[in-house]
Formats: sequence, structure tokens, C-alpha cells
Amino acid sequence: MEKFTVEETNLMCFYDTGTRTGLIAALAAMSGHLEPDETELAELTRSVTKKLTAMSDEEYAGLSDTLIPDYEEQEG
Repeated sequence: MEKFTVEETNLMCFYDTGTRTGLIAALAAMSGHLEPDETELAELTRSVTKKLTAMSDEEYAGLSDTLIPDYEEQEG
């Protein structure tokens, strides 16, 4: 599995639905509303979608530590 960049992870956090397929659907819905000049966001969305499609639900579940910050740990 390819690693996600910081920008990709941020996008995933913003649109995360709790499931891999839900996130793919949310990104597809969002990308349908992009303006023609939003090429950078469109490419970022394509990259994330490609990586998510290539992984399994189990692999996605392993990303939960990345997508859901542990605020208690950060306070310490």
C-alpha cells in the first residue's frame, strides 16, 4: 500500500465517513462540484481515491490512528 501524503491525509480526515467505501463516495460527490480551475484539489482527490480503491477495508481500518487524532495523548 502506498503511503498517504500529509495533504492526502488532511483531505481524508475532512471527508471521512468511517468506512473506506463511504470515503470514496464522499470524495466522488465532492469532486463533482469542483470548478474547472480547482485542478490541484481535483488531482489530490484522484490520488486519494486511487490509493483507497487499491487497499482493502482491513488496511483502511488500520489507518484509524492516522485519521482520528488522540487528543488525550497530545495534551500530555
